[in-house]
Amino acid sequence: MLPEGTAPAGSVRQYPGVEDRFVVARNPDAASRLPYLVSLPLDGGVLLRAREPWPRGARVFCLRDDASWEGEPEVVDEAEVVLCRRRGAAIDLVLKRSQNARSQFVFTQVRGRPAVWWQTQKTVQAANPGARVPRGRAAGQLTVVVDTREKYGWRFTGRELSVERRVLPAGDYGVVAGDRVIALVERKTVENLAASLSDGTLTFQMQRLAEQRVPAAVVVEADYPDVFRLHAGRASWLADVMGRLAVRYPEVPLVFAGSRRFAEEWTYRFLGAAAGDAGESPAIVWGPEGG
Repeated sequence: MLPEGTAPAGSVRQYPGVEDRFVVARNPDAASRLPYLVSLPLDGGVLLRAREPWPRGARVFCLRDDASWEGEPEVVDEAEVVLCRRRGAAIDLVLKRSQNARSQFVFTQVRGRPAVWWQTQKTVQAANPGARVPRGRAAGQLTVVVDTREKYGWRFTGRELSVERRVLPAGDYGVVAGDRVIALVERKTVENLAASLSDGTLTFQMQRLAEQRVPAAVVVEADYPDVFRLHAGRASWLADVMGRLAVRYPEVPLVFAGSRRFAEEWTYRFLGAAAGDAGESPAIVWGPEGG
C-alpha cells in the first residue's frame, strides 16, 4: 500500500525512458500554481506537481499528479537514482551527485486533503528543529487483541485501549487494520531470550517476523549486560548467536529496553508510529506469552 497521497502502481506515469532516474520538468499547464513536475522511479512511477524544482531554502509543497506526461516537457533537472524507497509515510530519495543529492518526500494531509512536503535535512531543521524525521502516531483509540494463550502480557496501563482476542501470524504484539498486519513485536524476558537462543527457536521466530514484510522487532525486558551477568557460563556463545541473527535478519532489530516497563513503553510507541504511518484505524494485538 502506498502512503497517503500517492497512487497505486500503474496509475501514474514516469517521464518516458527514465525508469531508474529522477526527473524534474516544467509543468506544461501554465495556469497551475505548481509549475514543476517531479518523476520518481518507484512502484511503477510516482509523478508529483511541485512548487519548486528542489527544496533549497524551505520545504517544497507538492501534490500527486495522476495525469500522464503530455508532449515533451522541458526538463530542468535529471539525475541517476542511488536509492528511492518508501518508508512508512515517506519516500527517501538519494541521487548520484555531489550536491542536492539527498531528500525526502513526506505524505500527509493539509486541511483534510492529501499533500506532500519535499524536504532536505537543512530545510526540515529550519522549519521545525524538533522534527528530524517524520513522526507517525496512532490515530484514535487503539484496540488490544489478546491471544488466547497469553496470560501475563503487558497491560499498557494508563492507555485508552479496548481488548479483543486474536492470533498473530508471528510475534507477540502487533498492529492490524482489519485482517492486514501493519507491525509486529516479539517480547522476551532475559531468561526466555537465553532459552530461545540456546534451542534455536529465536531463529525461526525472527524468520517468521521477517516473512511478514512489515516493521518488526524483538524487544527484551532487560539490558544487554544482563545476558552476561545472568548467564556468565554461556554469555559469549549467546552473544555470538545474537550477532549472527542480527546479520541474517537486519530488518528485525533486537531491542534491549532495560526493563519490563520500558519494553512495554517502547512497544507502544513503535506500534503507534506504525499505525500512524499506515493511516488506518489500528489495533494492538497480543500473542503468546514470551514467544
